[in-house]
Amino acid sequence: MRPLTDTTPKPLLPVRGRPLIEWHLLALARGGVREVLVNTAWLEDQFPAVLGDGARFGLSIRYQHEGRDFGDALETGGGIATAQAWLCEGGRAAFWVVSGDIWAPDFRFDAPAADTFLARGHDAQLWVVPNPPYHPRGDFDHAGQRVTYANLALIRPRLCAGLVPGRRAALGPLLIEGVAAGRIGLQDWPGTWENVGTPAQLAALQGDGPTGA
Repeated sequence: MRPLTDTTPKPLLPVRGRPLIEWHLLALARGGVREVLVNTAWLEDQFPAVLGDGARFGLSIRYQHEGRDFGDALETGGGIATAQAWLCEGGRAAFWVVSGDIWAPDFRFDAPAADTFLARGHDAQLWVVPNPPYHPRGDFDHAGQRVTYANLALIRPRLCAGLVPGRRAALGPLLIEGVAAGRIGLQDWPGTWENVGTPAQLAALQGDGPTGA
């Protein structure tokens, strides 16, 4: 995403008048979520400066500054493991995970989806999309075809219980193992979805008005 990300973290780049991450924050609030953890590393001081404490979204935002406290980004698995105590606080049975650099303005982080997930007893529920051109081999077999993980998930704390807090760790190997073992469910996401990876992709998303907000 350079040169854009030389001065702005990718999740704070604007799409249709608001930073990418704000689309998620608004959708989380609409779904009834009230507490959010934002993991940061690159140009991380910009996040609280732009997002504040979350009150204007109807949320309470907590920041995990991985660059400052650990020297670099811990990746998704390491970030979850490091925040495990907070994620399990108050007996939370599961939590949403979403990447700050995707755009899925119509996705619903709603309680019924979480209730269905918990009733099934899986370690995680992943939403998947058709393979984009830049990832033709996909990530998983699902309903007779290869599909790509949309970076939208519900996860139980136990999925990352074996990871070491404060240590860099990818989530992908745990997801691949869990899907193969039948401990992780897959669900199609038919709505708008983009993994914003180039300035051209970002420019293509700039439409005539807001969507799903």
